[in-house]
This record gives sequence, structure tokens and C-alpha cells, in this order.
Amino acid sequence: MSEQVETRHVIGRWIEERARLTPRRIAIEFDDRTMSYGELDALSTEFAQSLLHYGLTPGDRVATLSGNRPEHVALLFACAKAGLIMAPLNWRLTAPEIAAQLQTFTPALICASATHRPQVEDARALMVNAPPTIDLERLVEALGPTSIERELPLVLDDDGLLIIATSGTTGTPKGVVLTHANCFWTNVSFDLAAPMGGDDVVLQVLPQFHVGGWNVQPLLAWWKGATVILEPSFQPDRVLDLIKTRRITTMMGVPATYLMLAQHRRFEEADLTSLRRVLVGGASMPRALIEAWRARGVDVIQGYGLTEASPNVLCLAPEDAESHLGSVGKPYAYVEVALHSSQTNTFVVGEGRGEIYVKGPNVFPGYWDNPAATITAFDDGWLRTGDVAERDDAGYYRICGRAKEMFVSGGENVYPAEVEQVLAAYDDLADAAVVAIEDPRWGETGVAFVVAKRDTILDIVKLTEHCRSNLARYKVPSQFRVVSELPRSTVGKVDKIRLTALAQNEP
Repeated sequence: MSEQVETRHVIGRWIEERARLTPRRIAIEFDDRTMSYGELDALSTEFAQSLLHYGLTPGDRVATLSGNRPEHVALLFACAKAGLIMAPLNWRLTAPEIAAQLQTFTPALICASATHRPQVEDARALMVNAPPTIDLERLVEALGPTSIERELPLVLDDDGLLIIATSGTTGTPKGVVLTHANCFWTNVSFDLAAPMGGDDVVLQVLPQFHVGGWNVQPLLAWWKGATVILEPSFQPDRVLDLIKTRRITTMMGVPATYLMLAQHRRFEEADLTSLRRVLVGGASMPRALIEAWRARGVDVIQGYGLTEASPNVLCLAPEDAESHLGSVGKPYAYVEVALHSSQTNTFVVGEGRGEIYVKGPNVFPGYWDNPAATITAFDDGWLRTGDVAERDDAGYYRICGRAKEMFVSGGENVYPAEVEQVLAAYDDLADAAVVAIEDPRWGETGVAFVVAKRDTILDIVKLTEHCRSNLARYKVPSQFRVVSELPRSTVGKVDKIRLTALAQNEP
């Protein structure tokens, strides 16, 4: 009788099997460096051995503060092999914000690139019992040599792989736990919608503190044996050069990414002949922008997702872009989507409108160490997205708005409550509220309505500086409107519908 074949869907196996099949194929290009699949697999194993030698055990968190770089990729695969959970932190955050996330996720170790090491030290200075920090570029040397090769632990499908930070509507940081199975199945469904092969050259500009920096193209590329051009930041001029010189076949971005490229003086003459398709997330793409890219012979794949669904939920095929303008398509394979009516407390059948509910192997198990938030996120096994959509008679979905107040600026989630907490700490303010308005470049941007304390004249320059000292720049309101009082409902709540209407008018 033959032995049963092990079929664990764990991410550490991806790089091991790819290195066995195509060890000399280039996995990553970064600046003037290249890293083959064999080298990436070997480095990730060395990292895993070093982390275990240092004393970390399966289930421990490893926080990172790093731009896109090969060592960061190797560390993710190392965590996958060692049963550790990587928590990549947003390097755009301020020291107090980073400290708050570290206190929430309680990592055993922080790995920081040299560029971001000062930010980590500033954050650690605000903490009690701060975890130790090592340089990502010198990880093996910093942790000490491993004279004895350790057996790597058994890692299972439902073990955590990533914790992606997301600020809740209360402004308190939460950590979305994504398992190996979550990442496996979302990439399987993604490959069915936007297939990738070993001959693809993927341009990766999304930051790796986002779920999209891993699960929307990069992990799939490394599974399929493609080459990933890893960029530390998005620079339109350089992207157009790379598309030509490196023969980029596909890339992922937010609408602002493609708007800045389309508005570039070189766009009309740029060599885009290798670029087969681009993917867009974070917000819907305007028709004129889709047409600008299609006119250059590039397919645009739009979709809808959220970190808690790791992240893919809905996808619009490029051939449907014009016939279903404004739609975000249909559910990915292996993903169930339903619309739930809050008025009837039932699911909508056929055409209709309701809150998007999601179920499937891509849906996260819960927030890190936050059972109350996890319970709130689910309804009888369905993930509640907080987003409202309409479904037509052909099964295509169109996003109507957010049940929650969160808005998206340049692909980044912004929560008004978090910004309002920072405003509330400013001495000269008596009251403040933040709403979003449309922005031609960033999709949405914040407008703060502020009430000065009695007999006080607000200095908007200093107020802006206060926000920039305590918030990432994309969270800082683009406008501050001074008002005598905030409109409120009969029960005393700020009337944000009226504020939004006011914000949409020119100041």
C-alpha cells in the first residue's frame, strides 16, 4: 500500500519546489542585483535557521520595517518555513503609530532595513519592554552563526503567515491575520482570472506592508517561476523606462499610479509593446483613464477586495471593461459573495442592493488578539465588508459606497476617527470632524472641519504641522475648514452627511 502524499498548502513549499525545478531562473531583480530561485530558497532557509537558533518558536511574530527589497522577500519565506508570522509595518507611519502597532502585535523581534532603523528606534523609545531590533540586511550575522542545522517545524495550512495592520474605525490598530491557506487559495483564484507564466516579467511597485504587495502578483509570480522587478518606490519616469528595457508584461497599481503614468509627457510615445495587462485596485478606475490605456494596447483588469479577504473578492475581465463600465465584476473562483439587506436582515436574491458579504478559503480567521473585533466582522460565518454594492441581472457588482466611514487616498485606507483623535489633541481646537471628497489625483482626500476654542485664532500652518508630526502624510487632511460649530443630529452625533455636502463645495 502506497504512502499518502502530503498536500499541505503552505507557502514555504512554493519556493522550495520552484528552486528544485528552476534553480537558475531569476526570481528578483532589484537595482543592479539579481537573485535566482535557488539563491532565494537558500537565503530564506538560512534566515529560518537563524531565527530559530536565536530562540524564536512557531507562532512568534517578526515585525518588519522595510521598503521593497530581496531580503524582505527572503524573510517572508523564512517565516513561512519556520512557522513564524511576519508583521510588515507601514514605513510611512510616525513613531507613535509604529509604537502602537508594535504594542498590539507583541513581536519577538523587529527586523528593520538600514533606511528605516531610526524610525524603529524612535518608536521603541516610546515603549515599555520594547522588542529587540536587528538590521534586515545583516540578519544572519546579527543573530549569530548556526553551527547546527535545525529541523524546520511542521507548518500547517491554518497557521498564520502574515499580520497586516489596519486601523479600525475607532482609530485603534488591528492586525488582520492571514494564514497559509488564505494566501494559497487567493493566488489560485487569481491565477484563474489573470493567468501568469514563467515567461512573465512582473513590475512590483506596491509597498510590502500592504497585502497587495504580496498577494496581488508577487507570490503568484514566485510560485509560477516568473521574474519580479522589485522597485523601492513608484516613479513614473523610471516605470516607463523599465517597461521598455525590462520588457515588463504585467503590473499592479492603484488608479493614481495609472493616472500619473498616463499624464506623463512620455506616455503617448512610450514603448508599451511588452505590457499585456495592468491590474488596478483600491478604487474604481475612471472611463477616460481605462480608454487611455486601452488605446495604448494594454488591457485593464479591475476588481474589488479587502485585506480581510486576502484581498481578492470581485474581478472584472478586461473584455467587460467598457460594456460594464463602473462595475467591479463577478466573484473570483472559490469565493462566495452575497448582498445582505440591513432593512430586512435577509440576503438579496437576484438584482438588488446590500452590504457585501464574503465567504471562502481566502477569508481571514480573525484579528490578532482582538476577539471582540473578530466577532463583529462576521455574521453567521460570512465576512461583513461594510461596503454597499448593487448587483445586476447578469451578476455583475457595482460598488455604491461604504457603510463605514473609511476612505481610500492613493490606495491607502484612511479612517476619519484616527485623524480626529490627532486633531483632538491640538490645544487650540474645541471640536473637529473629518470627511472625504473626491480628488482627481488620489481618488479621495480628507477635509477637516475644525472649531476653535473660544477667543482663539487658529493657526492652520501649525495645525497642519501637528497632523504631519503624528500622522502619515496621506492621512493629513488636504483642507482645513474653520467653522463656528459642527452640525449635529437630534441625538448629538456629528452630521457627516451635511459636512460631506459642505466639503464638496469650494471653500
